[in-house]
Amino acid sequence: MKTEHKIYAALALLALLGLGLYLSLQKQKKTLTEHSATAATADMPAIAVSKDDVEKITKIEIKNADKSSVTLEKKGDTWEVTAPVAAKANAANVRSVLDNMKELKVKEVIDRGSATYGQYELSDEKAVHVTAMKGGEKALDLYFGKSGSRGQMMRVGGRDGVFVAGGYSSYLYTREVKNWRETAVLKFEDANAIQASVTNKNGAFSFSKNGDKWAGSYTKRDKDGKLEKKPEKDWKKFDEAKVKDMLRAFKSLNAEDFADEKADTGLAEAEQSGGVIKITLKDNAGEHTIKVGKTSKGSSRYAIKEGGDGTVYVLSSWSADWATADHAKFEKADDKKPADKKDEHAAPEDMEPPMPMEE
Repeated sequence: MKTEHKIYAALALLALLGLGLYLSLQKQKKTLTEHSATAATADMPAIAVSKDDVEKITKIEIKNADKSSVTLEKKGDTWEVTAPVAAKANAANVRSVLDNMKELKVKEVIDRGSATYGQYELSDEKAVHVTAMKGGEKALDLYFGKSGSRGQMMRVGGRDGVFVAGGYSSYLYTREVKNWRETAVLKFEDANAIQASVTNKNGAFSFSKNGDKWAGSYTKRDKDGKLEKKPEKDWKKFDEAKVKDMLRAFKSLNAEDFADEKADTGLAEAEQSGGVIKITLKDNAGEHTIKVGKTSKGSSRYAIKEGGDGTVYVLSSWSADWATADHAKFEKADDKKPADKKDEHAAPEDMEPPMPMEE
């Protein structure tokens, strides 16, 4: 064999050996990467609550640094707020948290120790601490801190480490206490109302439905504040559309807040401080009575549902103002101007309309 052929053969062999070494190294690298990823994944805790376990949760505690902490407990088939107040819980908001617990996961390890808890607002004083109990057993124990470009920072109760959480929706857990409470006051179909009344310091207003039409009467108060014996003979300006507006305001009535324990509500003398609204439904479906008292904040007012659980609500002026209405609120608007008085801002009749502006 010629020398040059021997050189070519040696080079070919060397190339094959190099290729074999390269492939071997790549295989080792891939194996190490897979092992590293497996190890990293194995080192990340599984935090999601299973679908079956979510339905077994009986207590949720959420402690927030801003003092909007709340405790929710399941009593039978319903959820209640047990701290900082005792009240019926908003079932939809509790459900949204339970469903979110199934979506939680760990995406990344940031720190395997506890030295950076302060940096990521994961200390006991700063973090949002969420605990869920399944009977006497913990189903969830997590601390949520700062959220930034890398994601939502989190730590697991009873374990050192800072992690990036996935699936966490902050707004679901950090609601104000009032938003954990049931805000629904009334629920009925306005088309089913057949009678309604409003009694306040302005008088008594009575409305009845005949077929599809509403009729109304108005009884004044005398100089001593007492209701006169008979209603006004003819209420010419009465507008049935205003009664329908009032019913729309009350058919899905929700509170915007709740009264403080020591609030001066004025509900004991509601007819003078606010007003009383009664709505009667057809087919003996019942009667709803709402007492409205003094103003709470701004133009909102305290209110209570007669025959309810005693909760004192705060209603927006959009609904509460119907309880304090005078007769004009139920009348047709007088939008006609006196014939002998012209609008001083109106253009003279002989003035030509302005020319359109050029583009």
